[in-house]
Amino acid sequence: MNDPGGTAGHPIAIVGGGPVGLITALGLAAYGLPVVVFEGDESLSTDTKAGTVLTRTLEVLDRYGALAPVLQASLRIDEIGELDRKSGLSTGSVLTSALAAETRFPFVINIPQHDLEPVLAAELERRAPGALRMGHRLERFEQSADGVVLHLSTPEGPLEFLADRLLGCDGGRSTVRQQMGVEVTGHTLEQRYVLVDLTCDLDVENPRDYPYLAYFGDAQEWMILVRQPHCWRFLFPINPGQAAPTREELRDKAHRFIGDVNDLEVIGTNIYSVHHRVASSWRQDRVFLMGDAAHLITPMWALGLNTGVLDASNLPWRLAWVARGWAAQSLLDGYEREQAPVAINGSGEMAEAARAVMDRRINATTAMAAGGWGDAMTRTLLGVRLDSDHVGDWSMVRTTQAPGALRVGERVPDLKVFGLRGPVHLHELCRDSFVALHLTDARRRPPILAEGPPGLQQFVVSRWDAPHDSGLRSRAFFDPGDTLRARFGQTGDVVVLLRPDAHVAHLEPWTSEAGKRIEKLYLELVGLSDEG
Repeated sequence: MNDPGGTAGHPIAIVGGGPVGLITALGLAAYGLPVVVFEGDESLSTDTKAGTVLTRTLEVLDRYGALAPVLQASLRIDEIGELDRKSGLSTGSVLTSALAAETRFPFVINIPQHDLEPVLAAELERRAPGALRMGHRLERFEQSADGVVLHLSTPEGPLEFLADRLLGCDGGRSTVRQQMGVEVTGHTLEQRYVLVDLTCDLDVENPRDYPYLAYFGDAQEWMILVRQPHCWRFLFPINPGQAAPTREELRDKAHRFIGDVNDLEVIGTNIYSVHHRVASSWRQDRVFLMGDAAHLITPMWALGLNTGVLDASNLPWRLAWVARGWAAQSLLDGYEREQAPVAINGSGEMAEAARAVMDRRINATTAMAAGGWGDAMTRTLLGVRLDSDHVGDWSMVRTTQAPGALRVGERVPDLKVFGLRGPVHLHELCRDSFVALHLTDARRRPPILAEGPPGLQQFVVSRWDAPHDSGLRSRAFFDPGDTLRARFGQTGDVVVLLRPDAHVAHLEPWTSEAGKRIEKLYLELVGLSDEG
């Protein structure tokens, strides 16, 4: 049986219907690209898995128009607590309210993966009916000049499917990665982790004022406590060779942490190995690896799923630009170049630091070395700086307690400016476009190009509203108090180029030639500078 996808152009095929695969599909759909998701299982996961979604992931979901139903199904949190297990006393908390000026979502959320996946799948069905195909297991694939031919086993029998691209989001045992012949390097921890979901009343009958996300550190017996929408979750390690705990033992362990409470019931458990393993290559021509297929990261500080969503933030807009003819194939090279160091040396090292904090081998101050705003930026993944200018300068950690001058590769703060019809946030402005912001005086009639290459918009941002006879009214934003210039750490006029994923692509002092320079730079970034 052959299936060309039912479209004039071949769709992008995603193998793996977990959160990263579904969010990537939603991103492709948001950019108007045909997409199909093949999931080998007959149903979505019911396992006790990842449960905390960080702020940067919320912003990605918002960019793809899928945040509202996720928020509706989740529990919002403004405090990530660090506690000493023996005393039960706080050793410091990360307060996400420090990010109120950075994002429209100054919080993280708790939602178990078995609740998150159906929400994402329902949203994908609304956007792209029939795109998610359950019970379709990839057996093999081959690339050709026309695309990628997938050979799948399905409930109706074997299926050949021709796709434009293949994105492997099929987890740590990825069939796509194996078919690519890509090696995986790294290690597996001797310890395993136990997840336990349980019901008990810690709100009324046995009130406990634990943060909804609480890390109880201890050299002998650490534990993470997560308040899910309908239950509580414990996570703790078990030693090498130790047998899986019985439900009675799990109940007893919970009592040791939270005290003697009635009606405590274990409703779900999962024991899994912990890895730090990364694929040696993330791309072969039309085939890409994403999420756990590319990098298995210790899921401390919620770095497993959320690091995968950083991949889902970076690749879809690149595929859209190429599909629309707005960029050369070379634009796709930036995906692995930017994301691989973030996963290998960024999230991986942060996860190891998190384990060291929990084991009390180091303290949280040593691990973070910032406090306040810096800790909140780091722990929510808003502080990721990508190597977007290819000089090897990237980071996962913010090391200052307050914002500094904006740098190339950083995610731009989601600040508010005012258009002709009211407020506009920067992330809304650039969600489907590169955007150049010319921070200069609109009264002086700066020569901002009205027309340019597709995929690029240019605007003046000024504390002086553009006069009606300036010719700039439709291409200017009013910024009372010059808030952008102040937050960007700039004293003079400047032009900032933002990418569709809200990362800064370029920044330089403003001159009257800035509009032409930005257009030339944009064409270079998308690989079209030699094509006229």
